[in-house]
Amino acid sequence: MKTSLPIVDPGSAAACGVGPAVLPAVPEGDPATRRGSFSLVTLGCPKNLVDSERMLGLLRDDGWQFVREPEGSDLVIVNTCAFIDASRQESYAAVEEMLALKRAGGTRGVIVAGCLAERQKESLLEELPEVDAVIGVFSRDEVARAAERLIGGLHDQRSLFRPAPARALGDTGRLRVTPRHVAYLKISEGCDRTCTFCAIPRMRGKHATKPIEEVVREARELAADGVKELVLVAQDTTYYGIDLYGETRLVQLLAELEQVEGIEWIRLMYLYPIHFTDDLIATIAESGKILPYLDMPLQHASDAVLKRMQRRVNRGATEELLAKLRDRVSDLVLRTTFITGFPGETREQFEELLDFAARWRFERVGVFPYSLEPDTPAARLDGHLPEAEKQARRDELMTLQQAIAHEHAAAQVGRRQTVIIDRRSEARDDVWIGRTRADAPDIDCVAYVTAPGSETGPPLTGRIVPVDVVAAAGYDVAAVPVEDAE
Repeated sequence: MKTSLPIVDPGSAAACGVGPAVLPAVPEGDPATRRGSFSLVTLGCPKNLVDSERMLGLLRDDGWQFVREPEGSDLVIVNTCAFIDASRQESYAAVEEMLALKRAGGTRGVIVAGCLAERQKESLLEELPEVDAVIGVFSRDEVARAAERLIGGLHDQRSLFRPAPARALGDTGRLRVTPRHVAYLKISEGCDRTCTFCAIPRMRGKHATKPIEEVVREARELAADGVKELVLVAQDTTYYGIDLYGETRLVQLLAELEQVEGIEWIRLMYLYPIHFTDDLIATIAESGKILPYLDMPLQHASDAVLKRMQRRVNRGATEELLAKLRDRVSDLVLRTTFITGFPGETREQFEELLDFAARWRFERVGVFPYSLEPDTPAARLDGHLPEAEKQARRDELMTLQQAIAHEHAAAQVGRRQTVIIDRRSEARDDVWIGRTRADAPDIDCVAYVTAPGSETGPPLTGRIVPVDVVAAAGYDVAAVPVEDAE
């Protein structure tokens, strides 16, 4: 995901072609005390977006003026992603674009932050000497210091890196770029998993739990700012609490979050299948706020491939968990991700994955061809497949999944659903674009809600409304508000 120029609203349906959102108004502040102006390019996952919003808030509180367009700003911050090769290339391209703007006199300085900065900290300034400052993941909160030194012409310290903290950094005081009614809430940082394909622990460190009381405090701050849908994110959500409390505490955290006034939807992302307890299933099934939508990245279904991935879970245990979830959680929607073409993956093992996907009929799936990461154990495995074969298997699995997803959308026709409205359509004033409980911001599908008369009435944005689904088109659905249907 790239939030770029102007910043695209990552909590909307922009990924489905709806278009950029309107950013929140930012006070101009007192010109006498204003330090300068800055712009931001943010790339990568929702966890990175939270970091970007925190940096925006810190600079705002220090007297800096946020502007949407980088051209003409005093400095530009590029918060980068480095998860796989494609994301690294996108990050490098964004930095190069801003450096070109600097050379043309369009900005005075460029600060590179985030995962690429952390992963390439030994070489990034050598590779890109025109970069003015590099800020590691755990030095995020020192962005105002870096900005001050840049504008003050102090270049003796161009890099800021801190070791990973024992507890996750706090995320209060953010300047959010999501719609007012949606926010990501990061409950932990880092990861203790040793998946052989993944470089996240090298960039984000070991798992660090954010204390329950701090998460709840942030949730209350977000609710007071108008948030109705909380999207909980972490590298490993079900692992929450082990490092801090000696046991998983996701159930207890959810119980506290359910009590936050103003929050109506709680969406769970990045749920590793290990530590998915019966108590957690019961909490989800019985809740009035936790959505029956679970994002559980599984990566593969062949035991041999899972072992080489070092996932520490096998197909049998995963299927037992999936059966429990399907049985106990009404109207459950499952999202997962798979990797095709992992080193050594045979055609037979890929067929196991196809069979698994066809059997469990996940409503939402992302599929990625294996990306060779030089500093990961998987890079040293034998049996690397040609890029064309990895992509062909990805396409084959996505063709299977597309049919499943389209059938799921078609099955919603005639059903009553609940939709959260994200924005008005640009094509028609009486059509609104929202998401059902089955759709997470940015990565899933949309519901087009036609509400005759709404073009002259109060905006529906941010409302959670009951609708009747009247049509499906591919992944998306069309609906009308219940009062109009009746």
